[in-house]
Amino acid sequence: MAVLSSSILPRRVWLLLGYAFAAAALFSAPLYLNDFRLNLLAKCLAFAIVALGLDLLWGYTGILSLGHGVFFGLGAYAMAMHLKLVSSGSRMPDFMDWMGLTKLPWFWEPFKSFAFAAFMGIVIPAGLALVLGFFTFRNRIRGVYFTILTQALVIITVTLFVGQQAYTGGTNGLTGFTKMFGYSLKSGTAKTMVYLATVVVLILAFLLCRYLVKSRFGKVLRAIRDGENRTRFLGYDPSSYQMTAFAVSAGLAGIAGMLFVLHVGIISPTMMAIVPSIEMVLLVAIGGRGTLVGAVIGAVIMTQAKSELSASYPDFWLFFLGALFIVVTVFLPGGIVGLVRQLRQTIIRRRSVNEINLNPVVPESNGVI
Repeated sequence: MAVLSSSILPRRVWLLLGYAFAAAALFSAPLYLNDFRLNLLAKCLAFAIVALGLDLLWGYTGILSLGHGVFFGLGAYAMAMHLKLVSSGSRMPDFMDWMGLTKLPWFWEPFKSFAFAAFMGIVIPAGLALVLGFFTFRNRIRGVYFTILTQALVIITVTLFVGQQAYTGGTNGLTGFTKMFGYSLKSGTAKTMVYLATVVVLILAFLLCRYLVKSRFGKVLRAIRDGENRTRFLGYDPSSYQMTAFAVSAGLAGIAGMLFVLHVGIISPTMMAIVPSIEMVLLVAIGGRGTLVGAVIGAVIMTQAKSELSASYPDFWLFFLGALFIVVTVFLPGGIVGLVRQLRQTIIRRRSVNEINLNPVVPESNGVI
């Protein structure tokens, strides 16, 4: 037992030190990064929040969603509506004037409140996921059929937002945000504060997901992933757990969308389309699904790579994205974290073999020749 404790304790200590170092590096980023790099890192962290929720759904529950761009976009639009109203002041938003509206639509009125906008940015995506999950998981719609259904949700939502131009801004989306709480969003202080808020939210989201996967709830999710029928025979209702995981995942995507708008200053239906949804799945696949740390790592690496490669090779970025998804799914199912674990196990096995070779076990002699 003493040997077991001594082997586990150092690994936990190293993990805590690693988390502390990562948190310190993120909080101190404004001291050593310029405005462009800090904004890019902020977008990476926003997508990391999406990846955490998607990993909870796909990595731990075994449900692949290709429609998380919708939940991300709904949260983003909720915050964008508030920012647009604040920037417009007593006037109606400019795109409504262009479309001939003479009065602010009734459902825009409550979004003058930041608290209401932030609340709806979480509740609307989570509520939509809960309703969709109720009708799908209760009817045992699984696997590729559920994935296709989420893609249909993307198409319907994008078409709706593009068609209702007088209320959503159409293909142009919502932009032109200038103020928040009376402060200019373009000021360095505001950008730093929003970045730090994103870091805090990411840490809280990570702690929430870690608590869920380490709890009994997380054990049931993994049991559903590995054998849904066996879990049902044990007396659990898989649909309830799947609906909860789907709703939590969608809520995290909505939070990420709200933070994304604050960093980028625009949201349009293109961010809710199928390609961004696939990119979100790829974040988890690259980092390693079923590992929360892998989701964060994959989000940071892929968002940085997208920024660099799409700027240098804009015509080939989507081909690279598709090829990368195929390669990772077929040849590297464990992602970066899975590869690191394999290397670690290989090193441990080689050390064990070397120790045995250096210290061979010599049988005791019983005096018989």
